[in-house]
Amino acid sequence: MKFNDINFLIIGAGKSATTWLQMQLQSDPAVYMPDPELHFFSRNYDRGEDWYLSQFDDAGLGRTVGEKSNSYLYAPEAATLIKRHLPHVKLIAQLRNPVERAYSNYCMLFRRGEVGADIESYLEPNLAGDSRLLVSGNFASHLQAFVDLFGREKLLILFFEGVAGDPERQMSQVRTHLGLEPHPLAPDAGKKVKDKSAPNVSEEWSKRLGWMKPMVRPLRGTAAFEAARGWIAREIQYPLLTDDLRNRLYDYYGPSIAALESLSGQSLSHWNDPMDRTE
Repeated sequence: MKFNDINFLIIGAGKSATTWLQMQLQSDPAVYMPDPELHFFSRNYDRGEDWYLSQFDDAGLGRTVGEKSNSYLYAPEAATLIKRHLPHVKLIAQLRNPVERAYSNYCMLFRRGEVGADIESYLEPNLAGDSRLLVSGNFASHLQAFVDLFGREKLLILFFEGVAGDPERQMSQVRTHLGLEPHPLAPDAGKKVKDKSAPNVSEEWSKRLGWMKPMVRPLRGTAAFEAARGWIAREIQYPLLTDDLRNRLYDYYGPSIAALESLSGQSLSHWNDPMDRTE
C-alpha cells in the first residue's frame, strides 16, 4: 500500500457517531478501512511512514481506501501533515451539537473515572477556560485549517442528526462525495453504536479483573458471559447537565456555531431550539 492508494479520511468529530459511519462504509465490499483509529497525523507520526502504511492490508488494493481518526480534527499539525502525504485525499467531518458533544464526552470520562462529579468545574466556560472538553466543540476553527489547505470542495461536512433522522440520505452524501456506487445500509444502521446508559463495569473492577480479559474474550456475547458480567456491571448515575449550565454553554458556543453555519452553508438554528436538544 502507498500513500497514493489512500482515498479518504474521516477526521472527526469525537462523540458524533463516526464509528457508525465507519461501520457503514466497511459493510461495502468496494471500500477498505482498517478497524482501529491510527492517529498517525496527530499522535503517531514519529512511528514513521512504513508503520502507517503497514496498517493497510493489501486487500485494499483496487478498492476505495480510507481510515478514521477523530483526533485529526483537533491536532494543530494534522492538516499540514495530511496535505504533505495525501494532497489528493477527500475529507469527511461528521459533527454534533457542541453542547451535547461536550456533555457526552464528559459522561464518557466520568464513566472511566477520569473526571469527578462536579460537572461545572469541567463544563462551565468561566471555570474550565480552554479545556479540551470545551475547545473541541469549536468546530469551525478546527475545520478552517483543512479548508485553507485542501479547499472547501474536498471536505464533506455532515451532522449527527442525519444518522438518526435520515441515515440513507446521510450515507448517500458520503457515497457521492467518495464516488461510490449506491449500497444498502448495514443491518444495524438504526442501532446506537455506543450507549452511555448501559450498565458498566467500574474502573476499580476492570483493573482487578484485567488479568482475566485474554481468557474470557472468546466468551464475549455468550449467555454465560453476560450473566457473569451482570453481577458486577451497574447502571451509572451521571451528573445532570442543568438547563442553566446548558444555556451558558450555548452562549459560549454561539459565535462558533454561527461560523460553522457560514462554513457549511447549512442552518443550525435547531441546535438552539430546546425541543431539539437531546441528552
